[in-house]
Amino acid sequence: MDDFYYHEDQDSSLNETYDYNYEHSVCDKEAVRSFGGVFLPIIYALALVVGLAGNALVVVVYTSRLRLRTLTDVCILNLAISDLLLLFTLPFWAADAVHGWRLGPEACKVTSFLYSTNFSCGMLLLACISVDRYRAVAHNPTGRTGVGPRARRQWIVVCVLLWALASIFGLPELIFSTVKTSHHRTSCTAVYPHSMALPAKASLELLEVILRFALPFLVMVVCYCLVGRALSKAAGVRRERKWRALRVLLAVVAVFLLTQLPYNVVKLCRALDIIYMLVTDCEVSKGLDRALQVTESLALTHACINPLLYAFIGSSFRGHVLKAAKHLGQRLGRHPRHGNEEPAVEIALHARTQTQSQSGSEDQDTSTFTI
Repeated sequence: MDDFYYHEDQDSSLNETYDYNYEHSVCDKEAVRSFGGVFLPIIYALALVVGLAGNALVVVVYTSRLRLRTLTDVCILNLAISDLLLLFTLPFWAADAVHGWRLGPEACKVTSFLYSTNFSCGMLLLACISVDRYRAVAHNPTGRTGVGPRARRQWIVVCVLLWALASIFGLPELIFSTVKTSHHRTSCTAVYPHSMALPAKASLELLEVILRFALPFLVMVVCYCLVGRALSKAAGVRRERKWRALRVLLAVVAVFLLTQLPYNVVKLCRALDIIYMLVTDCEVSKGLDRALQVTESLALTHACINPLLYAFIGSSFRGHVLKAAKHLGQRLGRHPRHGNEEPAVEIALHARTQTQSQSGSEDQDTSTFTI
């Protein structure tokens, strides 16, 4: 087996491709860069259009029509903002994949920092939402959450801490990202000092897998299992409504797993390769780089799906969207003022009596589990 060495040159920041030195030859990654130059701009353009529409609607509705009654509401609003900031970086990475980086090292640092910070913040907010749903079920016998000044201050503190923690996760990108010229092409990438390149890269890859995926996923599974158990034992609620609510919980966990697991498996393989030098074949190395490009693009689609999972499944939010659309239609003279609306399904967990309310009610308590 030939000796295998890690080469410092990296060829993109978002989807890194490495050139490897063998004893007598270098593994050329031009084919990987060509694949990324075609595949990534298409995926990023689709994610940008779909994600901007959904998340912008969430921000507009929550800031103009809905009251922030629970920590979950606040987290959903922050999640939409985080996803928007993440999506705004995609045109820069698409241009980098096609033409190389042409905006200078300062823009490289800021864009890399925004991408990493908002990616991390999205994962942390998803975990926070699951914790708040469990807290509302387990520690609130009435199923209602207070909205006084003290509660609002606590929500602000929680969100500030989550954003601060996500910013800490993004600091390595802000510090080490720079413009690198390789193979007559400039790219925005993290370049570490030679003495710490291998341990730093491997450690960051492992930390990202743990903190961005494993820990949030574990929190979500535990919290939603407890919520599901409480839901299954809720008295006075018809079986089909319980099953519908359980399907929502399963969809939330399943989408997170399907979009994030492949990407983190590839990242774990790369980290192990950096530590133990496992990949010694050029074609395998190129396949790993292509897999990273594809799976990271899949992970980014979660920013487009979040509005569907965490906002549109709520009867209160959906009711306000329908109201806004109906009002717009009335102004345009296309819809009559009256119409039939499908009643929402609302289940108040851990309460002595279960109640139903209209989805369009302005005073609806969104701490209940609504579908």
